[in-house]
Amino acid sequence: MSTSKENTLPEGWEERMSRSTGMVYYLNKHTKKSQWDMPTETAPIVDEDNDNEGPSNVQCSHLLVKHAGSRRPSSWREKNITRTKEEAMDMIKEFRRQIINKETTFAELARTYSDCSSAKRDGDLGQFKKGQMQKPFELVSFNLEVGQLSHPVDTDSGVHIILRTA
Repeated sequence: MSTSKENTLPEGWEERMSRSTGMVYYLNKHTKKSQWDMPTETAPIVDEDNDNEGPSNVQCSHLLVKHAGSRRPSSWREKNITRTKEEAMDMIKEFRRQIINKETTFAELARTYSDCSSAKRDGDLGQFKKGQMQKPFELVSFNLEVGQLSHPVDTDSGVHIILRTA
């Protein structure tokens, strides 16, 4: 993506567009760490936060809704998934609304509607480290606080909501 802003960015940064939110974010080309705020200084070459700050691994549950454009548009629930990405996003937004309004639980929705085999574990993916999940999923997971529910996250697998559990 080439914009006039890119020319004004400090060295080592790249402007990107979030696939899940459509918002612009900034990527450190060296550490692959991203941020929403426009950087004002040259990008650090080493991820200083990775030494002492932030978890080395997290545990999350998720609810995945696949769509026809997903990398594998089938699941334990549906042999051939034909819904559009927009329909999947609408479903995820509705599930999130129900959880926030305490109309049901994350576990119940994941168990019933998730297109991932983790549904049988209420969406629990267990613990994972950086580099084990698709990048958009990882970025959100490692930035959630324990107990926090994400906004919709778009990956090659489909659309997710993520609950950080540890």
